[in-house]
Amino acid sequence: MNFKQTRRLSLALAAFTLSLASLAQEAVIRKNIAQRYPELKTINEVNKAPIPGLYELRINGTEIYYTDAQGDYLVVGNVYDTKQKRNLTEERVDKLSAVKFDSLPFKDAFTIVRGNGERKVAVFEDPNCGYCKRFEHDLQTINNVTVYMFLYPILGADSAEKSKAIWCAKDRAQVWLDWMVRDQAVPSSVQMCDTDALKRNVELGRKHKINGTPTLIFVDGTRVPGAIDAKQIEKRLADAKS
Repeated sequence: MNFKQTRRLSLALAAFTLSLASLAQEAVIRKNIAQRYPELKTINEVNKAPIPGLYELRINGTEIYYTDAQGDYLVVGNVYDTKQKRNLTEERVDKLSAVKFDSLPFKDAFTIVRGNGERKVAVFEDPNCGYCKRFEHDLQTINNVTVYMFLYPILGADSAEKSKAIWCAKDRAQVWLDWMVRDQAVPSSVQMCDTDALKRNVELGRKHKINGTPTLIFVDGTRVPGAIDAKQIEKRLADAKS
């Protein structure tokens, strides 16, 4: 066996040893956390965190916790990179919760097109959400965009009734904008139609842990919860396209 072969074998053995040590460390963490905090249920993944000596626990799909090498301590909160001024925990959660844009059921949304409609964004909104109304005013200033509007009635029975009336309207976009932007009442005399799309939207939102409105999903899969302003919308649209 020549020198190069010996070196490759040594590197392979070192990597294998490190892998075994990593698996053993993960087993210790899983065992101790499960025994001491059974309410955390299934740990999906254990990884080394950006801070030396700290480990990341991924639980329930997208929830992030931190612990030490023995699972003796549990840290709940955000890890910030102070040099780069980045919220590393938030970035990790954003990556985990990313939604494949093309997989969204657009048949359960209605579209609002402005300009050439080249840029695209999906939005989940409740008609009784005050933040959504503020967001809609900013959204009116955005041009060359196609908005896929998913009615997401999660704020009570009246939200469901308004959503049904909007969904069953002859011109959904018009009725939606009349209500959200112009404060014109949603017609109550609309003949009801098949509103199963609204139920599917709520199920979809729960699946992807969309817990508030408005929530925006861009073509690169990134999501933004909350009523961001026009400048932020423009930046997100540009970032998603690049």
